[in-house]
Amino acid sequence: MAFGFTDRDFKKLSKALGSPAKFKGTNVRFELGRKDSQRPLTLEIYPDIPIGKRRGNLVSVYTPSAHLQLHFCTGYIISDMLNEVTFIGEEDGKISGIIIEKEGACSLYANVDREILSGDFTQLGPEVMLSGIALSLTETILPEPKKRRPKKTSR
Repeated sequence: MAFGFTDRDFKKLSKALGSPAKFKGTNVRFELGRKDSQRPLTLEIYPDIPIGKRRGNLVSVYTPSAHLQLHFCTGYIISDMLNEVTFIGEEDGKISGIIIEKEGACSLYANVDREILSGDFTQLGPEVMLSGIALSLTETILPEPKKRRPKKTSR
């Protein structure tokens, strides 16, 4: 079954991000960072909308210098210890994630091989290691990987 955002999810997100959920028609909006902040950030979640020929969840992030989108969000995880929320999407063993910090910072990781999340981080280059560590929190909400069938060989 596909993941869908509920009112309960928006309450959890509101508490974790310290921002009230504002229901705006087709989306729910969270405004982060203080008004005098150098890092204002707006998070919008569009649950179950048409995206091309399919339906899914769209997560959009607006900052003064960037606009990020995660199409087909398949879940999220809240880290109270880190004061952040990680939204993820997975397809064909590739993970993409947007991490939103309560204070208004954000990070994007795209097309990360799923196997990196549970591998030995010390064997990765530092430029790759960060994505594995950052997205490893999401392993608990990822579905079991699909087993690949061996390719048939012709005789």
